[in-house]
Amino acid sequence: MTGTGKSASTTTLAPLLESFFTDYLMTQRQASPHTIASYRDTFKLLLGHLHQRTGKLPARLELTDLDAPAIGEFLTSLEIGRGNSTLTRNVRLTAIHSLFRHAALRTPEHAALIARVLAIPSKRADKPQVCFLTRDELQTLLAAPDRTTWHGRRDHTLILFAAQTGLRVSELTALTINDLQLGTGPHARCTGKGRKQRATPLTEQTVHAVTTWLQERQDPDTAPVFCTRTGAPLSRDAVARLVTKHAATAATRCASLHAKTVTPHTLRHTAAMELLHAGVDITVIALWLGHSSIETSRIYLHADMALKEQALARTTPPDTAPGRYTAPDTLLAFLSQL
Repeated sequence: MTGTGKSASTTTLAPLLESFFTDYLMTQRQASPHTIASYRDTFKLLLGHLHQRTGKLPARLELTDLDAPAIGEFLTSLEIGRGNSTLTRNVRLTAIHSLFRHAALRTPEHAALIARVLAIPSKRADKPQVCFLTRDELQTLLAAPDRTTWHGRRDHTLILFAAQTGLRVSELTALTINDLQLGTGPHARCTGKGRKQRATPLTEQTVHAVTTWLQERQDPDTAPVFCTRTGAPLSRDAVARLVTKHAATAATRCASLHAKTVTPHTLRHTAAMELLHAGVDITVIALWLGHSSIETSRIYLHADMALKEQALARTTPPDTAPGRYTAPDTLLAFLSQL
């Protein structure tokens, strides 16, 4: 025992968590701002849960307070208490696993505890059906913003841009005017997941809408393409809210939209399905969307009922006639004809 009365193997959580973010995530891994924000939110929730569980302030927590049973309780509280999905639960667990892999190098004396936490498995989750908009639904959504107002013109341009390019919402909010090439060979440059850079072509309609929008603002090249009235970049939540707002308006004019939950990611799926219907190869769609693996893009093949119906139409059905039921009794035959 030390003079403070604590075990020599005691490890305070605070410096370990700080080195995890500043040294491991930001410096070594060069994680994206989105990843850092996601991991930050995970540990804010976890520290709050542990404070309620142990009564300790977050700054006084020790690594041993984050044992496997405590992590298990936290994950359960996410699903039951907060109503989070299995997917969200697994995302939070990924962040915790990442911290404990970092801890394995810094605190080998806690190898047994770390191994038990790393052994907590992800839960199997049903893959949700891909939600995308048909062309009529998209046209109705594009018509929903009131383009006589500044916000309506911005929202219309954003929805059109998102549905044509398929950019993630984090890529949309990070886009600056300097990232756009609106002349010959129009395209938008962005940095996606894994810091992978890509360029996405722009259609003539999108170029016209964006050009008109930027001419109205007369902002410097470093300004965000989609901004607030004060010129600040839109947040992810702000984009989600405006899409939800206009989808609700559009649903009053297009009944099929009532059955769909329209989010910014729905517009990304819509862009992918438009490419698929145009006959674009799935490998090109993977490059277009910035997917790390072509397998990620195959969800669109499974979701596209039109392609399946076209495939069915090209098949030759078996040459057979349906059977006809013959009643074994005259009374049964009478009843069957009633």
